[in-house]
Amino acid sequence: MIYYTPVAMGKDSLMFSHADRIILLGSCFTENIGKRLEENKFRTDINPFGILYNPASVAQAIRRLIRPERFREEDLFLYEGAYHSYAHHSRFSMPSQTETLEAINRRLEESAEKLRHTTRLIVTFGTAYAYRLKSNGAIVANCHKQPATLFSREQLTVDEILSDWHDLLLSLWEHSPKAKVLFTVSPIRHWKDGAHGNQLSKATLLLAIDRLQQAYPEQTDYFPAYEIMMDELRDYRYYADDMLHPSSLAIEHIGQRFEENRFTDETKQAVSEWRKIRKAIEHRPFQQDSDAHRQFIHQTLLKMDAFQKKFPSFDISKEQLEWMNKEK
Repeated sequence: MIYYTPVAMGKDSLMFSHADRIILLGSCFTENIGKRLEENKFRTDINPFGILYNPASVAQAIRRLIRPERFREEDLFLYEGAYHSYAHHSRFSMPSQTETLEAINRRLEESAEKLRHTTRLIVTFGTAYAYRLKSNGAIVANCHKQPATLFSREQLTVDEILSDWHDLLLSLWEHSPKAKVLFTVSPIRHWKDGAHGNQLSKATLLLAIDRLQQAYPEQTDYFPAYEIMMDELRDYRYYADDMLHPSSLAIEHIGQRFEENRFTDETKQAVSEWRKIRKAIEHRPFQQDSDAHRQFIHQTLLKMDAFQKKFPSFDISKEQLEWMNKEK
């Protein structure tokens, strides 16, 4: 017996395998899915601009990857001892202007090159609310805790999101013709908007994504992370201490549902077998110099070799090299 309301998900066309090259952009939920894919040896690039919340900022980031114009000194500002970029999350902020620019531009160049060959984009919208700089009217990805008087706050409309993303998607597919886009809406509630404001924001995102799906049914799809949180996990046991973010158990559940719905059958088998090997890799022996441990290393290497031959697109060369060195 299942003691929750399952969110129905059919067999969808936008599937994932280890042959894919994946870029993930958007809210912190993007990082949860990205970390899960990374642990299972997918080729990923997670949030090259850091965490982004609103659709306009995500769109700006993708445009910059399509046309990777380097950031310059005038694109940064100094606030409370660190240099910041309005296009980036604070994880890129540093006390040195030179180091900040180097980190931003290095990541820009790396991710722009990856975008050329990407086959999958996972885009997570967190909120329809955005902040504009009063000085020039530009939407910022992050206010970096500056005074609220510098910004105006607005809720993007469905039509504004659609206009922005229609043009962007056409540019994306001209640049990266193999790319398909999987949209999600973050299950994290933005409570500073109030209960009603949060629902209006999420509804705006859902309506915009649905319209994009209708316009581009072969190249876009939707994964219902938000709906899973609201319906399958509608209990505060599945929330973190702030009662807004999903708990680790909820993240694991949504991750499992993602794999069930989006992994090809071969990928599911590969991930299942890899997790058994990873469990062996993570094992910490009591006696590293014992014959039993040396035999364990040898057997694990044999399993890795057999696994690599069975799933050649699954790259575990790093782990193989590390354990070959242990065997010496």
